[in-house]
Amino acid sequence: MRHQTTNQRLSALARLTFGNTVSRIYLGLVLATVVFVAVDTLFVTHEDASFSGVWLFFLAAPTVFVFLLGGSMTGAESGGPAWFTYVALIVSVLVQACALGWFSRLLRGPRRGRPAHPQGA
Repeated sequence: MRHQTTNQRLSALARLTFGNTVSRIYLGLVLATVVFVAVDTLFVTHEDASFSGVWLFFLAAPTVFVFLLGGSMTGAESGGPAWFTYVALIVSVLVQACALGWFSRLLRGPRRGRPAHPQGA
């Protein structure tokens, strides 16, 4: 029985993160920014360093900074390894998508059952 409730919780968490309009818009914006940063980094030559990656941190703020601060407090040198930064970005974006989904559901209020067929049909 406990396994079933775990599956239900994971399913509810996935619906909050990926199954609503607000979260999907946020995740789409993050994906578009990732594509922009990748194209800018790989295919555009710059005389100076490009700051396009900063947009990802703006979209992942403030949770990404919490993860990075936690990493530096556990002994990682300044900035830490690159894989830690990527994982912090991914996890923070997912946490924020879930938070946006939860907040959206909170604003909508409890779901009310709708009839299967409209009146008179």
